[in-house]
Formats: sequence, structure tokens, C-alpha cells
Amino acid sequence: MSELNVNVIDHPLIQHKLTIMRQKETSTKGFRELLREIAMLMTFEVTRGFPVKDIEIETPVAPCIGKQIDGKKLVVVPILRAGLGLLDGVLDLIPSAKVGHIGLYRDPETLKPVEYYCKMPRQLDQRTLLVVDPMLATGGSASAALTMLKEKGAKNLALMCLVAAPEGVKLVNEEHPDVPIFTAALDERLNDHGYIVPGLGDAGDRIFGTLD
Repeated sequence: MSELNVNVIDHPLIQHKLTIMRQKETSTKGFRELLREIAMLMTFEVTRGFPVKDIEIETPVAPCIGKQIDGKKLVVVPILRAGLGLLDGVLDLIPSAKVGHIGLYRDPETLKPVEYYCKMPRQLDQRTLLVVDPMLATGGSASAALTMLKEKGAKNLALMCLVAAPEGVKLVNEEHPDVPIFTAALDERLNDHGYIVPGLGDAGDRIFGTLD
């Protein structure tokens, strides 16, 4: 497989928490809380390159020039349903961000992703969109979501996931070379059922307690 363009955020706190999440005995409550914490830590790194502008302020001691994030507010876009597990962690760090939602399902005959729900803020062309989904497996849903958002006017996008497979990264790289990918782990491969190995199972089921 050719060289992959992906940013692996390997901060010790993120890796420690991810290890606990991977364990099959981790409870729904624990999984959900850890995912929120990791999302917040990852957001710190994802936003590192955001542009800033100078503004004049006055401290209790003296006037000074401070820095402020430039441009319109960030839009966080969870891919339903598992992407919702990352949303609160991002909002913990950027509470003023706007939120869009995109829902996809896979057509059983064509196996192509089909949009069933999409609600976005206005002026997407002037905003940075952070698309979030815990698992980047085949990459089909993430790539389809990015395509749909571009068709709605989005120009500046990034993709944040918890665990990625090389196959999914490769597909997004090929179809959306302009979109940076951020992940906490790049795992080995996909198995015959499309699950990431070693992965952590179905993230949506583990977030919402629908394993049984």
C-alpha cells in the first residue's frame, strides 16, 4: 500500500485512554466517557493550525494585543449515529461551535452510501468543517459525507476519527486529497467482515449500549 497521508495523534493520555476503550470488558458508561475525553484532547491538536488575528484588549493592568481565532465559527459534523459520541468532547473545548448532522445508510443492492438526513448551518463556504466519526474502516461513508458536504458548498474540511484502517485512509486520500485526516490510532487492517483489526468492535453499539 502506498504511503498514507494521515496525522496520528499519539499523546500519552490519548493512547492510555484508547487502550482502556479497546478492552471488551469496558462498560458503556466508561466507553462513552473516555471517548468524550479523547475527543477533547484530539480537538486541541486538530485546531493547532487554525488562523488567528490580533485584537486590542485591556487587562486589569494595561492595554495589550491579544490573539483571537479568525473567521466564522467552526462547524462540527458528526456522521450519524456513532459520530455523536465525539461531539460533546469537541464542544467541551469549543462551546461556541455550530453543529451540523449528516446521516448515511448503505444501499443493500448497490452497496453505495445514501444520504437520509442532512442539516447544516449557513455559509459553509466560509467555515471550517470538522467531520467526526469514531471508526474509519472502509472509508466509504466518510468519503461520501465529504463529497456531499462539498456539494453543499463546504471548501475547508478536516476528518477526525478515533481508530483508522489503512484501507479507509487510502480511500479518503484518493478521493479527497485536500482533506486532512486526524486519528488516535492507525490499526493493522480490515477483516473479512469490514471490521478494523484489532479495533474495538462496533463503536456505535458500544457508545449506545446496543450490543445485546
